Amino acid sequence: MDSEVRIVGIKGIPEVSAGAALADLILAAIQAQGEDLRDGDTLVVAQKVVSKAEGSLAELGTVQPSPFARRYGRESGKDPRYVEVILQESRRIVRMDRGHLIAETHHGFVCANAAVDMSNSGGRGVVALLPRDPDRRASELREAVRERLGVDVAVIISDTFGRPWRVGAVNVAVGVAGLEPLLDYVGQQDPCGYVLRSSAIAVADELASAAELVMGKLSRIPVAIIRGYPFQKAPGSARSLVRSPEDDLFR
Repeated sequence: MDSEVRIVGIKGIPEVSAGAALADLILAAIQAQGEDLRDGDTLVVAQKVVSKAEGSLAELGTVQPSPFARRYGRESGKDPRYVEVILQESRRIVRMDRGHLIAETHHGFVCANAAVDMSNSGGRGVVALLPRDPDRRASELREAVRERLGVDVAVIISDTFGRPWRVGAVNVAVGVAGLEPLLDYVGQQDPCGYVLRSSAIAVADELASAAELVMGKLSRIPVAIIRGYPFQKAPGSARSLVRSPEDDLFR
């Protein structure tokens, strides 16, 4: 492994609207900044711009909340239309307590509000949803880079999730293409000769989190290039990071 990893935030990407050619916008911004993409780079793209480009948005003015959404909205102080969108984006509700709504999305991710987000959504009264198939979107961006530049990169689509037992949110991978999301140490020996039996590192999540350090929440930097991390090449899928029900001790 290299002793140095470089992370560059890409500025100058305009407000993304439905139907936008996201790959073209990203590559134009990279070129305008005087940067480039090289074989072995990891391109991290914020979920929000991917969702906007594919039109995964909901206008609250068009949402008719159910009686349950109205009741919970009154109890929690949330807009009942917002609650209704969360319910529609959920496979199941994991926990509702003290104004917090934790849900499992149709993708299998467990997160607050089924990842339905009001911030940076493009306008008041509009909420952003997760992309319908983040892995596919990551794969499409990767292929677009290969077609236009002739380089082989990995692509991670990132979003911000809270964490049980830890204060503060971190960015995680919700879409992956071109890299193995997990670095499995099982069967290897540590320097003392101990054979590792359960160590697997979620490198896709770690790369997404590292990229957030330069992307930020208010800086309008939705893309970052990570250079120097020697990931394991693979088709990749963020779904492999979702713990199976039989292994989930908290389900």
